[in-house]
Amino acid sequence: MNVLTLLGLLTLSLQADAQPHWHSLEHEIGEITKRPATGNAWWGIYVVDLGTGQPVYDENAGRSFMPASGTKLYTTAAALEQLGPDYQYRTQLFADGTVADSVLYGSLIVRGAGDPTLGSTQLDAPFAHVFLAWADSLRAAGITHITGDIVGDDDIFDDTPLGDSWAWDDEVYGYAAQISGLSFHDNAIDIAIKAAAAGSAATVSWEPLATSYVTILNDTRTVRADAALEEGYRRLPGTNTVHLYSEVPEGQTDRESIAVHNPTGFFVHVLHEVLVSQGIDIGGRGVDVDDLLDKPDYDTLQRLASYTSPPLSAIVRVINKESQNLYAELLLRTIGRKHPMMDEDLAESSAEMGLAAAMETYAAAAIDTSRLQLVDGSGLSRKNLVTPAMTVGLLQYMANHADPRIRTAFENSLAVGGQDGTLQHRFRSSAGMIRAKTGSLGSVSSLSGYLRTRTGRRLAFSFVCNHYTVPASEVRRAMDHIAATLISGL
Repeated sequence: MNVLTLLGLLTLSLQADAQPHWHSLEHEIGEITKRPATGNAWWGIYVVDLGTGQPVYDENAGRSFMPASGTKLYTTAAALEQLGPDYQYRTQLFADGTVADSVLYGSLIVRGAGDPTLGSTQLDAPFAHVFLAWADSLRAAGITHITGDIVGDDDIFDDTPLGDSWAWDDEVYGYAAQISGLSFHDNAIDIAIKAAAAGSAATVSWEPLATSYVTILNDTRTVRADAALEEGYRRLPGTNTVHLYSEVPEGQTDRESIAVHNPTGFFVHVLHEVLVSQGIDIGGRGVDVDDLLDKPDYDTLQRLASYTSPPLSAIVRVINKESQNLYAELLLRTIGRKHPMMDEDLAESSAEMGLAAAMETYAAAAIDTSRLQLVDGSGLSRKNLVTPAMTVGLLQYMANHADPRIRTAFENSLAVGGQDGTLQHRFRSSAGMIRAKTGSLGSVSSLSGYLRTRTGRRLAFSFVCNHYTVPASEVRRAMDHIAATLISGL
């Protein structure tokens, strides 16, 4: 028997071994996606072996789906590549006037840089520590009285407060916080509604600092301990009047993050409150830079203090592990600000400009950008449309990125199954074997990332399910079953 004959027999043998395994995997995953509970839904699945680059499983991989927060993979990948993992924001505090005898005769101006982290509840530092440090800086500069206003400059970005086609009934909640170039405390207040005695109103408190920027209407009610919690929140459109009408069982506390209207106003209002609490008298009020007749000339102003954000590598960890929407939206606009495209129809500081710049990263990942439709950075819009193959292509690109710092920062930003982030309570039996980004909207669920099989193979995958009519928990269980099948079966 010659060598060619032996090679031919060996090839046939390998094909014979692989074929039953492929059919087995196809059958097992197909049984999951075709269950009656989700049989009327649209499933898209694509799995690739990172070692060989070969597809492992394909079900509607070339079809377009809404990815929900899977969109954040696209935003963070482009940001890491175009800004670098060490990129930091710098928010600055200026004196617009003269200082004499402990008095600033003029206004204090905060120049925003688009930083999502200042006063953020996502970070370990106390939310007011920057404002308290600024109070110290004012005293160090000999300022204990300000005759003018506290001015917030948010002009780093445009004034569009929400993403394209965001749902109107999401606007009250912190996860759909308004977007601003000057952001504080995730542009939201955190409300605690603590039950009292049955039949009486609950006790309401809020952070930051029970700020007077919001007006709370307390129509809550305490119900019996064995009753169900009924949540109820409404912010009157265009105002910061928040109507609470939750029914809270005795012994419980209802907590919710409520988005504020006009985050720039929120920033300077709370800063005003903190400075006054620290003994600094202020004659004026908090105002937006757009209310001034003339824009500040920062080259002529005295810089008093600044705040530098954590590096981008830390910011993308919050975005992907915790699925933080505001961070993602501000990051998208930062890409456009730092890498504006030559297009006179796009505002330099807009989401559209950010997406135009980000397309360069997606094209480098060999994604057909003519078929990729993204309209925001967070995935709250139902207009976002991607294919599982595109998402896996992006994951492959980042897994093999030429810059190891970018590669590491991206992978480390993903939630780890059974350990942290949005996957902390999933994949307990295979903890640490999967890193992924979750996505969830009404009738939309996705899971995309990397997993390692029991035999050591490393896979990039994207699972998307749209238009299901069962509880989202059933779809998530199905996706977890598919992942477990890949982990154990390959």
